[in-house]
Amino acid sequence: MKDNLIERDGKLWFVEYHSDYTGHVYAVRRVLYRGESCCQSIGVYDLYHYGKTLVLDGKIQSTACDEWVYHEVLVHPMMVTHPEPKRVLVIGGGEGATAREILRHKTVEEVHMVDIDSLVLKVCKKYLPEFSRGAFKDPRLSVIIGDGRKFLENAKQGFYDVAVIDATDPIEGGPALLLYTKEFYELVWRCLSEDGVMVTQAVSPSYEFEDQITCTVSIFRTVGSVFPIARYYRAYIPSFDGEWGFVLGSKTHDPLDLSAEVVDERLRRRGVDGLKYYHSRLHRSLFTMPKNIKELLESFPKARVLRDNEPAFVY
Repeated sequence: MKDNLIERDGKLWFVEYHSDYTGHVYAVRRVLYRGESCCQSIGVYDLYHYGKTLVLDGKIQSTACDEWVYHEVLVHPMMVTHPEPKRVLVIGGGEGATAREILRHKTVEEVHMVDIDSLVLKVCKKYLPEFSRGAFKDPRLSVIIGDGRKFLENAKQGFYDVAVIDATDPIEGGPALLLYTKEFYELVWRCLSEDGVMVTQAVSPSYEFEDQITCTVSIFRTVGSVFPIARYYRAYIPSFDGEWGFVLGSKTHDPLDLSAEVVDERLRRRGVDGLKYYHSRLHRSLFTMPKNIKELLESFPKARVLRDNEPAFVY
């Protein structure tokens, strides 16, 4: 089972590998759950450093310490970019935290959350209820157990206003590998309304690892090959070992057109309050890149438009 737990010196340690040569080691206070589903290994560990942590296939997905940073940054820039999001699709997001942030917006009438792994949902509801904070009980949320891509193939054309792709990293042989290709984003386009907006997590822009740079820039270029507006942004997520990338794709609305005043007005009108990270004056700065990442996005030679028969993956 790929849960990377090691006993040494009378302590239990969780090792997250970033390459064949590097990784991080965390002392484990308690193992709350260890198991394996049809798709992946699942662990919920109470780490001394980050608190309760969800781990899938040996990779940290969410921690009590900073999951709110990731989920606020994933959701709210996209939600405010659309002027009136009512119907929302989530692919992945098993903790329920993505749905939690979406449901803050009072414009939302229904959320369809599609996750391939029913055991992940069951485990998160039992051991990590503070991550979803009641989202699973909200009548606007419908949870569908199934393959997100197959769901899109049968989804009603133009039905959703916004779509959030909160899938696991594209790991070779993993369940999310084909959720980052042009063919997949074309399915997302098809299910979105005429002014629809989407966002996807896009792994780390860390220049230390070539596979991560290739993957994150390729996701950006692939979204841009389908959507006329594609914007890359990033935020610092401590438990993800640094900065993390996101790509927003839009049919008509550009997040860079929004002033802080417009962002404030939309958040206020929708009743969104109590955020811990995202705010109106942060909005535009999320899309401002340091020079090295700007240059990578513009000209990294190994990046390409990803296809089903030629995906990219990380370690």
